[in-house]
Amino acid sequence: MPGYNKLSAMLTQSKKTDERKWLSDVSSVPLQQSLRHLDVAYKNFFNSLKGKRKGKKVGVPRFKKKTNSQSAEFTKAGFSVKTGEVYLAKIGIIKPIWSREWPSEPSSVTVIKDCANRYFLSFVVEVEPNNTVVKNQSIGIDLGLKIFAVMSNGEKSLSPDYSKSDRKIRKLQRKLARQQKDSKRRNNTRVKIAKLHNQITDTRKDFLHKLSTKIVSDNQVIVLEDLNVSGMVKNLRLSRVISLQGWREFRNLCEAKSEKFNRDFRVIDRWQPTSQVCSCCGFRWGKIDLRVRSILCLSCGTEQERDENASRNIEMVGMGHAFGTLRERHDLKRTGSDSQTTSVASYCELSRITPRSTGREYVNLDLHTR
Repeated sequence: MPGYNKLSAMLTQSKKTDERKWLSDVSSVPLQQSLRHLDVAYKNFFNSLKGKRKGKKVGVPRFKKKTNSQSAEFTKAGFSVKTGEVYLAKIGIIKPIWSREWPSEPSSVTVIKDCANRYFLSFVVEVEPNNTVVKNQSIGIDLGLKIFAVMSNGEKSLSPDYSKSDRKIRKLQRKLARQQKDSKRRNNTRVKIAKLHNQITDTRKDFLHKLSTKIVSDNQVIVLEDLNVSGMVKNLRLSRVISLQGWREFRNLCEAKSEKFNRDFRVIDRWQPTSQVCSCCGFRWGKIDLRVRSILCLSCGTEQERDENASRNIEMVGMGHAFGTLRERHDLKRTGSDSQTTSVASYCELSRITPRSTGREYVNLDLHTR
């Protein structure tokens, strides 16, 4: 595989031929950047084959599809900004809808066209992190479906409703499967599906960014549970709903923002019985059905919601405490601890969890262009 220098020389010679003279119609900057990206992609591929690259195996670089998102990167020599307008080399002046002010001068800009034929300008700028005042020492977060996040301080965050857009997508996908390939009507249907997918993606990203920023800004230690999402999506009834939530994306955002704001981000083991133990006394009642949403502990007499109990246990385990004693919960809120987790209390049968006598069941920087 030739390197970047050899490919760059071949590109210059290709512009002089009749078959490739159209390359001179566009700026040389994004062409050179695409060669740099190709060089990095092949280096990552070969390093992955040789075992020099950590993480998952990297596949062979492939050509982008015409219907997928496209991008062109301009360095400082290929663009300029004056009075709210952006000049791109050999494209001209465009007037974007600015989403925010720059904290510093941009070093590069990437023009992005997504699957729904929308255009964006993404600028690379240097940002100085703002040091915010911490309100709480620590917080544990239990992730769910209808209620996206239940926090150990009692706060809850409802998940956005994606059902309406999801139903439209499934209807249009059935229509797409019946249409002739490469036809104009099929392409129009594909664009409609892409717009609905982008609508869901934008809604989810906005929700996750706002929630993660609030949590990281207010808490010094953020504790999450390591969820087995790949195993959970095997549930045919819940797989589509689980895939729409973006639990992994939320974890990545919290981890990145914790590093940015100098917070402590922790993830506890997925095998910790956080929903099987009383967060007040450490009494263990064992596995319970997902339909059971409220629990009355017969050891200490405390009634609590299943997810709230789990979030408090997640916080305690993440801070190095044993499950449940009131003294440890007081110490946890006061100073926090880094001690090792000890074993939980003894097991109790599910029959010890009883409902009330009332008969109620306890049921569980991007810019849009004009």
